[in-house]
Amino acid sequence: MWTGAISFGLVTVPVKLYSALDRKAVRFHQLSGKTGVRIAQKRVDPQSGEEVPYQEIVKGYEITPERYVVIAPAELDALAPQKSRTIEIEEFVELAQIDPVYYDHPYYLAPGAGGAKPYRLLHEAMRQAGKVAIARVVIRSRESLVAIRPMGDALGMATMIFADEVIAPDSLDEIAETTQVKTTKRELEIAMQLVDSLATSFEPKKYHDTYRKEVLDLIERKAQGEKIAVQPAPEEVSAPAPDLMSALKASLDAVRAREAGAVDGEGNGAAPRKPARKPAAKKAAAKPRAKKTAPSRR
Repeated sequence: MWTGAISFGLVTVPVKLYSALDRKAVRFHQLSGKTGVRIAQKRVDPQSGEEVPYQEIVKGYEITPERYVVIAPAELDALAPQKSRTIEIEEFVELAQIDPVYYDHPYYLAPGAGGAKPYRLLHEAMRQAGKVAIARVVIRSRESLVAIRPMGDALGMATMIFADEVIAPDSLDEIAETTQVKTTKRELEIAMQLVDSLATSFEPKKYHDTYRKEVLDLIERKAQGEKIAVQPAPEEVSAPAPDLMSALKASLDAVRAREAGAVDGEGNGAAPRKPARKPAAKKAAAKPRAKKTAPSRR
């Protein structure tokens, strides 16, 4: 989607840019409920009721209600950053210093023609130094701040959000109120035990978009002519909230019970051999019942 080069001091690394995302969202079109025909969206002047051709549409910035400053395309073009095919590295920082809130969209950088060796050199230097490159690049007439880092054998690049676009959490009144709340040492100990009991290694492949799967299944069933009966949502029954300590202890007990069940072959993650023996036990128990119903007993 973009070709250029990374500027690394006096070293130039030819690269190609690829998106690292393949969105799986289910997209719908708007149809007429009466005819089933796809709806056409038109740009209409509400005063005249006439459709406005695209070439007659201008950009307006609202400064007060219903008062706009009109900006011509040529005026915006004059302010656009100078087109460049260079990713200018400005500095290197520690990965841990970048809060994930600043990341926007992930990409991959692949070496361009003749760029294999400088690409590998930059990759290895950054990997061994444990650093992330902060750079600027112009993509689609917009300058973006980006972070470049080794990702396996590739260089990953993520566009970043500028600091003045991020809302500080301490600006929320509810967050500020929590700083006045005191917790006991025992509550913290139980909470830490609960965290430790749920701690594991992050495995992204075990997480799936279950809602998307259910939507696609619904579409498939309806495409096959199945009629879907929508069940009413169950009424929510508000239960009294347990006190914090009781909730912590109950949560910890539930995790421990689930882990114990997994070890015994009764919970999630159990070895498949143990449950497989149950059907055999049922068949063995069925033999005495067969004797009871034999004709000789009648």
